[in-house]
Amino acid sequence: MNWRGRPLTSHEVIVQSIAATTTRTGLRVHAELDPGSYPAGKKVSDAEMDALPLGRHAWHGEWNYTLHPAPPAPPPPGPGTSARAHPALTGLDPAQWDQLITAVHSQAGEPPPGPQPLSLADQALITWLRLRFRTPPAALAGLYGVHASTIRTASDLIWPCLVHAGYHTPPPGPRLRTLPELTAYARAHGLEITPRSPIITLSDGQHPKPAC
Repeated sequence: MNWRGRPLTSHEVIVQSIAATTTRTGLRVHAELDPGSYPAGKKVSDAEMDALPLGRHAWHGEWNYTLHPAPPAPPPPGPGTSARAHPALTGLDPAQWDQLITAVHSQAGEPPPGPQPLSLADQALITWLRLRFRTPPAALAGLYGVHASTIRTASDLIWPCLVHAGYHTPPPGPRLRTLPELTAYARAHGLEITPRSPIITLSDGQHPKPAC
């Protein structure tokens, strides 16, 4: 009825015709072109269909339904891990670093609810690198793809926990002022560290201080 025999000469005409659909009871339609490419012949099993979080409507639920978003995966328990916690950077062997992370976690407790830009293990490593190499927040921000204020906040949170856990000073290392100096130092010790893509966030990156 919306097309009224109009030649479908372009994607724009098709999308506009679909979007113009209304009913007397107030239906409004939003339509847009999906430019993605999808392989033909892909099969969806009955089990996959049954697992979809569908909420079928009372009137003709086989046609009318709401597809709900999948629930987010639960966060991993504990402080998480940091792939960059290499002895070349920490000055500690893996067992010693695990003990440090366990001690910091016992002081800091569980992270606040919701997604966090940095795990507790990453925050501990950031603080450790700042102390060991005197690396400024801007360089570490480039490594983790966050704002420098997030690095400073992490250090403010973790430093008291390190002190309370008995980790006052890390093994001394050279002064690494920039991200290239840090990555070059890691590479010279057999470790490749790749900067993360920047994280775009609408929050200010501030978190409550743990009771250390």
